[in-house]
Amino acid sequence: MSIAYSVQAEVQHGAMDYTTPPCNLDEVRMYRLGRVQQELVERDLAGIILFDQLNTRYASDATNMQIWCSHNEARYLYVPAEGRPTLFDYGGKDILCQGLPTIGEVRPAKSFFYMVAGPEYLTRSKNWALDIDSVIRQHSAGNKRIAIDRIAPQGVIEMQRLGYEIFDGFDVMEVAREIKSGGEIQLMRKSIEVCEDAVQMMREALVPGITENALWAELHKGNIAGGGEWIETRLLASGPRTNPWFRESSMRPIEKGDMVSFDTDLVGPYGYCCDMSRSWICDAEPDEEQRRLYAEAYMQIQDNKQLLKPGVTFREITEKLRPMADEFVPGRYGVAMHGVGLCDEYPAIYYPQDWEEHGNDGVMKAGMVMCVEALIGSHGGREAVKLEEQVLITEDGFEQLTRYPMEDSWL
Repeated sequence: MSIAYSVQAEVQHGAMDYTTPPCNLDEVRMYRLGRVQQELVERDLAGIILFDQLNTRYASDATNMQIWCSHNEARYLYVPAEGRPTLFDYGGKDILCQGLPTIGEVRPAKSFFYMVAGPEYLTRSKNWALDIDSVIRQHSAGNKRIAIDRIAPQGVIEMQRLGYEIFDGFDVMEVAREIKSGGEIQLMRKSIEVCEDAVQMMREALVPGITENALWAELHKGNIAGGGEWIETRLLASGPRTNPWFRESSMRPIEKGDMVSFDTDLVGPYGYCCDMSRSWICDAEPDEEQRRLYAEAYMQIQDNKQLLKPGVTFREITEKLRPMADEFVPGRYGVAMHGVGLCDEYPAIYYPQDWEEHGNDGVMKAGMVMCVEALIGSHGGREAVKLEEQVLITEDGFEQLTRYPMEDSWL
């Protein structure tokens, strides 16, 4: 279904108000809704109840205080297998979704999370179930097979009391989100452009004495100023805080000669993620150890992304990953690659050491977008290098989407 883009409709909602989008947004919205409904039909599900704000965004493009609503069940979306979804929004107003072709009706949310319901949550959850049951019955033709992505346990109990059979909504949504349309890739390119401009602002601000937090703030500033939305983590560290990885940015002043490693995890314009990583040296040339670590991380990225093409299985990729020296294995990243769209998504590609416990097989398909990861630091060493590139799986291989330069002169 194609709906002509309307500037008047677009200015009613979204972080990119009053801008010219790089594609027809309504075509992207209807493509995404169609992907969800296709999965529902194939699984013989009457519909899906979405509380996860990234899933509601994917299925409807309707947003409202996404981070707050991610930990307070204050808004939710019902997507039927056929027909337009019903949005149960915080406050019950339609001001944030006017003009969206993906919304058929807006109703007030009947919330029962403890902050708003207190000890009355048992009664409120019954009212919630009866309310959404009335909507489901309008579309379901008696089908009582429903998927839910996330909800307080009492909500599931009340739906089961009404005779519903409950299925895992993430199974539906992660599969639906796998394959990106051409329009989605255009929106993702815009997010990457804003992210890389913000990364350059970081690079220009990197001088001895700046704190990790102040440097990280440059990424936030550039993202919001460019029409982006939020950043999911605070993964920036310097010097000895880079190894082991996963320390978040702090008030530590960065020193001359420090390795500075970061992972953007940035949700940019139109809600699309740019997930790239870089490592720099503060106001100095790298020493021999820093060059050695960087060269190995660089080669991990270059070799491993060559494995990506349609038809290759996840297990085959794991088996063919560039081997790591023993000194780097204990500090390896959690995954070698992962999917990305509105955020980090399925699938996850694991290292051989992790396959038995975490691995799950599948097949790469054209239209998937993957992030290729590298984290290299010696066990017990001072510093670690973090690199990551975002790539699109094409019909005959891959196209690298992130373009911010690596430090080729260090190799």
